[in-house]
Amino acid sequence: MFDFRAVRFPAVFTATLLVTVSSASAAQKTSRAAIVSQIDSLATAALRNGPVAGMSIAVVKGRDTVVMKGYGLADVENDVPATASTVYRIGSITKQFTSAAVMQLVEQGKVNLDDDITKYFPNFPTRGQHILVRHLLNHTSGIPSYTDIPGFGRVITLDLPHDSLLAMVGRDSLMFAPGSGFYYNNSGYYMLGVLIEQVTGQKYGDYLAQHLFEPLGLHSTYYCATAPLIKHRAQGYATDHGKLVNASYIDMGLPFAAGSLCSTVGDLVKWEHALFSGKVVSQQSLAQMTTPAKLTSNRPMPYGFGLAPDTVGGHRNVGHGGGINGFISHEEIYPDDSLTVVVLANTGPAPSQAVARNAARLVLGLPLTNGPSAPKEIALDSAQRARYVGNYSLQNPDASRIPAKVVDENGHLVLEARGQHGQLIAVGPDMFAVKGQPGARVIFTMANGRASEFLLDQGMRPLAATRVQDH
Repeated sequence: MFDFRAVRFPAVFTATLLVTVSSASAAQKTSRAAIVSQIDSLATAALRNGPVAGMSIAVVKGRDTVVMKGYGLADVENDVPATASTVYRIGSITKQFTSAAVMQLVEQGKVNLDDDITKYFPNFPTRGQHILVRHLLNHTSGIPSYTDIPGFGRVITLDLPHDSLLAMVGRDSLMFAPGSGFYYNNSGYYMLGVLIEQVTGQKYGDYLAQHLFEPLGLHSTYYCATAPLIKHRAQGYATDHGKLVNASYIDMGLPFAAGSLCSTVGDLVKWEHALFSGKVVSQQSLAQMTTPAKLTSNRPMPYGFGLAPDTVGGHRNVGHGGGINGFISHEEIYPDDSLTVVVLANTGPAPSQAVARNAARLVLGLPLTNGPSAPKEIALDSAQRARYVGNYSLQNPDASRIPAKVVDENGHLVLEARGQHGQLIAVGPDMFAVKGQPGARVIFTMANGRASEFLLDQGMRPLAATRVQDH
């Protein structure tokens, strides 16, 4: 794994937690001691069922630290326990730090969100399009993500200069016109790190330390280079045939401003409180960071600047996840409820998001979820199904296009692409779930009573497809 992803919906991280809590008891007023005990059970079940080496959890409600502790091992080979002080790589949670640093520069008048990126990258091929700084912040630039390029796996251990890495994506076509689509993109945040260095004259990690970590008292948050000695640093693990193994190596210069930081659960709680209380950027800047932009295509947009808004049981939250070799993280804040939850784990995959969501549900008095519930299917007759059937051209993450088609098989619509078949389940007007792929959605756009295009939404990696002439 090396995509520093925002882990909010990917199926690989929706492992079922074998914890039984009745809806009736969850809906009742639960004692604080019972909540702590049940969060402990969530963690121990995740470690047992993973297997997951270690996990640290923070749950803070107002001034009450409900849980701030570790479970399992930070270092399996040396039997070092995970604690609240264990330092984990946090992957794409890094992006909100990068975003906040950029917004500080915007407030200082040193950067403008509507600057064309050629101001900072004069040699980057924009294909005649105007790509703005804001497009880098909210993943709407159309630039392919360097972690999706097939050749990236061959350089994962190398310390590449910025120009060399950006050249990997500069040779590819844009995935879509800037501002018209959304695709979760590490290239944009890598470029924002370079922008910070150009504008400030400081190394990215040094700038964040001086302007974010030190002023806010984040004493256990670092640019997570491999060589420096970092106290309480966790080792990262993967799984192989149900057993823990050491995670594969990645040069931490490659994640850079897209996923290079490491931190503790306590520091991330402190960070969220500072960010949402106006101690990092203005409330106007925070609103831009937490509000999805409107796409020119009017497609759904799930992302602000380094943060993704969501709701759980009617409770508004804002958060992000991260995945990098050996580590899976998730954090979210419920501003209206004064609730912050952070889960960091040193095994990829680990159900960090599922644990965080259920921990929040416990505190909010909501029933727990044992994985995504199956959507209720809307029956379609043959004429209704025929509106979607046809051949399409699907855009790959590397900006190439591949054939796809929707067929009607025995009364069920099936999407065929990349040698895979997914049965579509109608769940709303022109919206379908994909059987066996929790969180995946296919959203069709209609023209003259017939589907003209669709969006394959798999969390933070939506791909667009357009209808082609049927043969």
